[in-house]
Amino acid sequence: MSLAPRAVLVHRTTEYEELLAHHGTHGQAAFFLSSRGRDIQEVAERHRRTRRALTEVTSAIPPGWRQSWVERADLDRFLFAPEDVVVVVGQDGLVANVAKYLAGQPVVGIDTDPGRNPGVLVRHRTGDAARLLPAALASGTGVDELTMVEAVADDTQRLVALNEIYLGAAGHQTARYRLGLEDDGGVVEAQASSGVLVGTGTGATGWIRSVWQERGAALPLPRPTEGRLLWFVREAWPSPATGTSLVAGELAASGCLRVTVESERLVVFGDGMESDALELTWGQSVRVGVAGTSLRLVG
Repeated sequence: MSLAPRAVLVHRTTEYEELLAHHGTHGQAAFFLSSRGRDIQEVAERHRRTRRALTEVTSAIPPGWRQSWVERADLDRFLFAPEDVVVVVGQDGLVANVAKYLAGQPVVGIDTDPGRNPGVLVRHRTGDAARLLPAALASGTGVDELTMVEAVADDTQRLVALNEIYLGAAGHQTARYRLGLEDDGGVVEAQASSGVLVGTGTGATGWIRSVWQERGAALPLPRPTEGRLLWFVREAWPSPATGTSLVAGELAASGCLRVTVESERLVVFGDGMESDALELTWGQSVRVGVAGTSLRLVG
């Protein structure tokens, strides 16, 4: 007998909860914020809206479904199942945080603070949950297959991201490596730079867009559902041993960048989560390209 669907509510600790955990009481937290020109009432009200949204979404879970809650900090220890419907209650960034842990489960994004969040990935209100949860499992439901980017190291380490992957030195040291395009006749260039950024169409509203705009790049930004990536080398500089001819481009679904490390240590992280990075040492290589899986976001 098949298992009943499970609604997994993904949320994050609110700023108010973090303040109480650090300062102990509401009054002490209020004093701390006032010393920095902020009012705790606004922070507390956002906390109440978030808790209210979680309560409303929980009450909308269909009878007979199972349910689980998982906080953002625990995502790397949570086991998602094939029958899950993932309900992200919070901000757009929380969808990116959970995306790399999924394997095709539908995701419903619920905006807890309409008007404050961009709402690119958390597209729905709490009142939509009762309709969207059962619909997420029905064939024919509008689902956007958002392209993701992955990095696979030669020791089988793998990292997947929704917005972008960054490869470079930890801190502010120079990253040294050899970069090549596997679908470009094997051209390889030794480089010294501030790192390499590879982004998706979903990431084209963030970091990758800022680099694209600063460069005045002629390449069009990809759409979120398009199997195409853009990549940029950040602040490459020439020397007798390093070049700057390969600093930007696009990757189709079949293409990838290969980076071979020529530093003592480089890191690879996705969606700004440097705490969850792959670590590479001298001589190791990593391939970066379109991921074999996508994020199934309920429209």
